[in-house]
Amino acid sequence: MLELTADERAVAAGQAGEAAAMAIRIVAEAARLMGAPRLIPIASAHIDGALYHGDSGTLFAEKLVEGGARVAVRATLNVGALAPAGCAPVRLPPHEREMARRMMRAYEAMGCEPSWTCAPYQAGHRPARGTDVAWGESNAVVFCNSVLGARTNRYGDFLDIACAISGRAPDYGLHRRENRIAALQLDVSGLSPALRHSEVFYPVLGTILGRTAGTAVAVIDGLQGCASEDRLKALGAAAASAGGVGLFHVAGVTPEAPDAATALGGAPPRERIALTSDDLAAALARLSTAGPTERVDAVAIGSPHLSLAEIDETERLIAGRRLQIPLYANTGRHVLAPLEAQGRRKALEQAGVIFVVDTCVVVAPILPRLDGAVLMTNSGKFAHYAPGNTGYAVTYGSLSECVESAVAGRLVREPLSWS
Repeated sequence: MLELTADERAVAAGQAGEAAAMAIRIVAEAARLMGAPRLIPIASAHIDGALYHGDSGTLFAEKLVEGGARVAVRATLNVGALAPAGCAPVRLPPHEREMARRMMRAYEAMGCEPSWTCAPYQAGHRPARGTDVAWGESNAVVFCNSVLGARTNRYGDFLDIACAISGRAPDYGLHRRENRIAALQLDVSGLSPALRHSEVFYPVLGTILGRTAGTAVAVIDGLQGCASEDRLKALGAAAASAGGVGLFHVAGVTPEAPDAATALGGAPPRERIALTSDDLAAALARLSTAGPTERVDAVAIGSPHLSLAEIDETERLIAGRRLQIPLYANTGRHVLAPLEAQGRRKALEQAGVIFVVDTCVVVAPILPRLDGAVLMTNSGKFAHYAPGNTGYAVTYGSLSECVESAVAGRLVREPLSWS
């Protein structure tokens, strides 16, 4: 039975205004549906609901603004449906473009930060370990829980902004310590060190994790000394796309897992899986839907959005050469700004890089319409969503293979042992 405090009941009754009342009633109803006993205060929110999917979302946001809504906590914004001038053009009809613009402005009017990135943790939004937050966007949620050690469930569209306005979230799921204990153990220690240190490995591992764990919490053993933040980002994004993973632990790496035993709460795992090269090869094959073809019509990287370090590596791999097919670099304005200040954006664009900022090629109509088109990517998340969202078949590869293929104008493969 959900119990609200006297202050929460007063807000729900309209004491703080129409929009605040609507927001806390939405959060309270979600709590009742989830069986939460109470609402808890949150330190921040990340809002996924500002991406235009139809007029109703815009009208809902504007209704909140009309009711005087303001966020009660720090709230960053996930990708929108439009890109800034000078970046990749978005092909939206006039009415949809205007409604998308109105939606984005409405969220800013409520006090949300115009970050417009799916990787807010790269843009300075990094809640402290153990703090309760209400984040949307699957990769942001899993990174927040796993790498930062803050606590959030997956807050979907419109519940996310309701939590931000009310400063409250339902007390259930991954907010509760007992639900953060791992039940599964994945052991990758039998794989070669070279493979575990390669960036191409992590989306494949994430795909296996998502398909194996579903929504369960797992601890991964064998990545000590191998896993950078960007690699954990790629792992989590793939796991959240292939399954419903909201939290994973990496023994000796992530904050709640000094070792596997601690992550498991001192109990034996429900299941322990030692991954083999055959497991990886099977998962790798599933990431590519294009089949045996050398055709590549576009390359897209940056889902989640590219960090500055990933841009640095892309620039190093291009090495001043001219790309024969477009390489769409999806990133946030927090990364683009220093590239412009250093004069690097212009040089990369002259080489054939197309920057996609504030949005991405899978959620906005940016890629040209082509029959039988093939998109190459190093992102497990793009590999999962691109066929359905863009109509492009996918070829998955490493960042190096993506760049070399863009330079050559056809698929280029490099040798890598998956053992």
